[in-house]
Amino acid sequence: MGTTTTPDEWPPDGQFTFDLFISKKYKSFWDAGNIQFTDSIGNLFFRVDRGQSHNSSPHTRRQKLILDASDKTLIRLVRLVKGSWQGCMVSDTEEKELIFSVNRTLNTFTKLEFDIFLGDGHGEGAEADLKMKGSAFRRSCTIYKGNSIVAETSLMYTLGFRKHFIPRKRFRVTIFPGFAELSLVVALVVIFFDNRKFWV
Repeated sequence: MGTTTTPDEWPPDGQFTFDLFISKKYKSFWDAGNIQFTDSIGNLFFRVDRGQSHNSSPHTRRQKLILDASDKTLIRLVRLVKGSWQGCMVSDTEEKELIFSVNRTLNTFTKLEFDIFLGDGHGEGAEADLKMKGSAFRRSCTIYKGNSIVAETSLMYTLGFRKHFIPRKRFRVTIFPGFAELSLVVALVVIFFDNRKFWV
């Protein structure tokens, strides 16, 4: 199991295995809810905002915002076409730079695969910097860098102790040592599970 810490204590060099738990927070019965990423004791690290309203344009409705615990927007996700996304770093609600692009390469009932390109562009035939594979139905998503696993999601019912019981409908993302870009992992997990009806 990963370490328990607070957002301000996240190791900048990614030297520890770290767990975040994914669930949905509702404000009311009619509220669609916001996806949240917390640690095992409920400290909020990130949440996802759909970035839309009833008067939103079609372009805006294709966006998702990754916010930190203080509601500062970190990454703006934009779905370009089905299975294709871009992530931009945000400062004062304005994009600073394109930090990654994602292309879906396989889409079946039981399996999804994506190529992730870091930076502001890639040439034709370029090799992906990261790959993401898994089954959305099983809440199973693994992010790879070469042959190494960067992060993976899994269903969690307990952490081995009754006092740390995790509801069945929550699941976990584990970030492994050597990769410090926690917000990037969160953004990729959100893309992988986009439009899945099992979000709780």
